[in-house]
Amino acid sequence: MLEYLDLLMFAALMVAIMSGFPVSFAIAGTAIGFAYLGWVAGVMPLGLLGALGQRVFGVLTNEVLIAIPLFVTMGVVLERARIAEDLLDTMGRLFGQLRGGLGVSVILVGALLAASTGIVGATVIAMGMIALPTMLRTGYDPRLASGLVCTAGTLGQIIPPSTLLIILSDVMSSAYQQAQYEQGRFSVETISVGQIFAGALVPGLTLVGIYIAYVLLRGLIRPQDVPPAPTPGGRPGATEVARAIAPPVMLIVAVLGAILSGIATPTEAASVGAVGAILMAGARQGVSPRLIGAGVAALLILAVAAGLAPVRLQRSDTGLATWALGAVYGMLALIGVAAVLASLRRLYARDVLGGVVTTTMTVSAMIFATILMASVFSLVFVGLGGEDRVAHILQSMPGGATGALIFAMVLIFVLGFFLDFVEITVILLPLLAPVLILMGHDPVWLAILIAINLQTSFLTPPFGFSLFYLRGAAPPEITTGQIYAGVAPFILLQIVGVAVIWALPQLATWLPGLVF
Repeated sequence: MLEYLDLLMFAALMVAIMSGFPVSFAIAGTAIGFAYLGWVAGVMPLGLLGALGQRVFGVLTNEVLIAIPLFVTMGVVLERARIAEDLLDTMGRLFGQLRGGLGVSVILVGALLAASTGIVGATVIAMGMIALPTMLRTGYDPRLASGLVCTAGTLGQIIPPSTLLIILSDVMSSAYQQAQYEQGRFSVETISVGQIFAGALVPGLTLVGIYIAYVLLRGLIRPQDVPPAPTPGGRPGATEVARAIAPPVMLIVAVLGAILSGIATPTEAASVGAVGAILMAGARQGVSPRLIGAGVAALLILAVAAGLAPVRLQRSDTGLATWALGAVYGMLALIGVAAVLASLRRLYARDVLGGVVTTTMTVSAMIFATILMASVFSLVFVGLGGEDRVAHILQSMPGGATGALIFAMVLIFVLGFFLDFVEITVILLPLLAPVLILMGHDPVWLAILIAINLQTSFLTPPFGFSLFYLRGAAPPEITTGQIYAGVAPFILLQIVGVAVIWALPQLATWLPGLVF
C-alpha cells in the first residue's frame, strides 16, 4: 500500500476538489497531509519541503506570470465597456440572412473577443445574454445555440493572448530545459511566450474554420436548426462594420504585434493592452474623442520614437538637443497620461472601475493561489516517487513516443472532466512534458496540442466552466440538459482539431519558426 502513496495522493486531490472545498486549499491540504503520511511511513524525507520556499520565490519573481493580471485587466475592461454588444449586433446584421449566419457571427465575434480579451467567462456571459436570446427568437435549435455560445467563448484559451498560453509557456519552457539537462546539454534553449503565442495563432484560426464549416454544413443537412435571421436595421455598410471591428482589431495588432515582432516582452505588451482597453472603454463612456485620439497618437509616437532615439538625461555629455527631445517625450507622455486619467475618472464615475479592479484581483488571486499551492503538491508528489512512476508509465507504453503521447492526451482529456486547466497545467504537465520531449516530440507543437486539449476542459461536463457560465446567463427556458447536449458535437470537433494539428504539425510550428 505504501508504494502507491503517490497514486492515492492524486486520487485524494480529485475527491477534495469535487467536494466543493476551495481548490487552492484542497491542493495544499492534500499535499501536506500526504507529506506527513509519507514521512511517518518512512518513504519520504520531510526535509524535502525545505525546497518549498525557493519554489514559491520562483513563482513570485517570474516576470512572465506578471502578464496574467494585466491581460485579465484588459479583458475585464473590454467586457465592461460592452464592446461585445456592438460586435454581435453588427456581425449579426452582416451575416444574418445567410442560413446559419447568426451562428457564424457568434463564432467570429468569439474569435475577436478571444484575441482582445482572453477571458472565457466574460465572453460566454456576454454572448449568453446578447446572442443566445436572439438565436432563440430566430428559431435556432436551443441545443445548437447553447453549444455555439459555450464553444465560441472558449476560443479565448487557444487564440492568443490568453492566461492558459502564458501559464503553459512557463511550464513547457521549464520542461524543455529539464529535458535538455537530462540529455547532458548545459547550454540550453528556452521556449518563450511569444513562440507559444505564434504557435497557437494558426491552430486557433483553424478551430474557428472547423466550427464555421460545421454550422454551414448543419444548415445544409438540417436547415430548420439554423434559419436565416431578419435584419431590422438592414445590412451594415463598410463604415459601420469598420467602426465596430477596428478598435478590437487595433488592440489585437498592438499587443500581438509587439510580442511577435520582439518589440516588447509579453508583460510590456500586456500593459499596452490594458492601457489600450482603458482608452477604448473611456471613449465608449463619453470621454472626448479628441482627447482619446490625441492620447493614443501621443503614446504610439512616444513608443516608436523612444525605441528609435532613446533619451538618457542622466549622462554627463547630454546636450541641448537631447534635452529638447526629452522635453518632447515628456509632453507626449503627459498627453497620454491625461487621456488615461480622463478615461479612469469616467469609468469610476460610471461605477465601472470598481468592478474591474475587484474582478481582476479575484481572478488573479485564484490563478496565483492555485499555482503556488500546486508547487507544494508537485514537490510532495515527486518526493513520494510520482515523477519516476509517470516516466515509467510513459516509457512502457506500446507504440513508443506516439503511444506515450496518445496516453498523455487521453489522460489530460479525462482529467478535464473533473479538474480546472490551471490545476492540470501546473500539477500534471511538469511530470508529463519532460518525458514526452525526451521521446522526441517538438515542444511548441506539443504545447499547442495540449492547449487545445485543455480548452476542451471548459466544455466537458460535469465541471466545464463554460457550462456554468452559460447556465447563469442563459434564459430560463434553456435547460442544463440542453446545454450539455449542445456542447457534445463541439467536443468532437475539438478532437478533430487535435487530429488536424497532429497530422499537420507545421500548422503549429511554421509561424514560430518564421518569426523566431
